[in-house]
Amino acid sequence: MIEIVGLSKQFGAQQVLRDVSLTLRPGTLHGLVGANGAGKTTLLHCLYGLHADYQGTVRETTGLPIRPSTGLLPYEPYFYPRLTGREYLEFTLQARGRAVVDFEPWNQLLELPLDQYAEEYSAGMKKKLALLALLVQPFRYLILDEPFNGLDLNTNLLLMEILRRLRQQGTGILLTSHLLGSLTELCDELTVLADHTVRRRYLAHEFSQVQPDLLDGFYQDKLAQVRKLLPET
Repeated sequence: MIEIVGLSKQFGAQQVLRDVSLTLRPGTLHGLVGANGAGKTTLLHCLYGLHADYQGTVRETTGLPIRPSTGLLPYEPYFYPRLTGREYLEFTLQARGRAVVDFEPWNQLLELPLDQYAEEYSAGMKKKLALLALLVQPFRYLILDEPFNGLDLNTNLLLMEILRRLRQQGTGILLTSHLLGSLTELCDELTVLADHTVRRRYLAHEFSQVQPDLLDGFYQDKLAQVRKLLPET
């Protein structure tokens, strides 16, 4: 289990996270919800070790080092120029000291032109390539920042099924998404970040309350304006 306790992070004088605690257990899907600027991406980067200058504790409770056992999907995947999709996949495996595998079984699902330059891919294709690089590796945990963003409907549905099956096989998955319906359909629990800290946690049987709580908690003034502009008839 990955455990985050009392995590706080600043960029200069700006407080980005304050006393955040959560856990990611193997075999679970944990959703992270919050408005832009709430600190979701910063939290994922602290968890993965891309930021080290934070206060608090991030640890794997059985003693596993987090980064070798965890795959990260960044919000905007980066690809070195003049690398084909296939060369990128080979690079990601070799960088972790793993043997190159046959990519075709997974690529039958994602349908990428692996022998074209990755920098020439569309945004959705780049997201699929970054996902493919994770799926061909045996990770205990996955950290996915907006995995559905930029994907078409069919690929989103396919990805949801892949994540369910990874959970069934014991993978712990922490993901963010602005698509609340995807999270409530997939996840076992949700953590809401607001004002740089944890506002509330929800278990699956409480998910019907998430949307009303978010609207009431964050947009009371705007809801009043909506009602003024569009009164009920």
